[in-house]
Amino acid sequence: MLPIKQNLPTDQRELLALYSKLKQGDRQSLLSFASFLASQQAAPEAPTTEPVSQTPLEVTRPRNESVVKAIRRLSETYPMLDGKDMLDDTSLLMSAHILQGRSAQRVIDELERLFEQRYAVFVSLD
Repeated sequence: MLPIKQNLPTDQRELLALYSKLKQGDRQSLLSFASFLASQQAAPEAPTTEPVSQTPLEVTRPRNESVVKAIRRLSETYPMLDGKDMLDDTSLLMSAHILQGRSAQRVIDELERLFEQRYAVFVSLD
């Protein structure tokens, strides 16, 4: 068991206690999920002078892609879609993979359909 520092806030101590009880594979899943959540935090956007593509970009799906990397790839493929608007849906799919054990392949397939559907709505509003 990991030593838990008493000077940490309660929520951080609780997270460390839970982490220390997990098997190595589950620890990696927790870290992946935390990484995903952190990447979805609203970062201040730098002003751009280049217009955002209004059509999907060609970004090839690699073999053995992780769910987190798939979300990043799809965000690059569909730069016109607002990631904040998709956070709930992508988080649900990520949770299904991490917490419910759904295969990465199936979750990535669903993520691709989600982005395609959101793009179809985007085009229809134009």
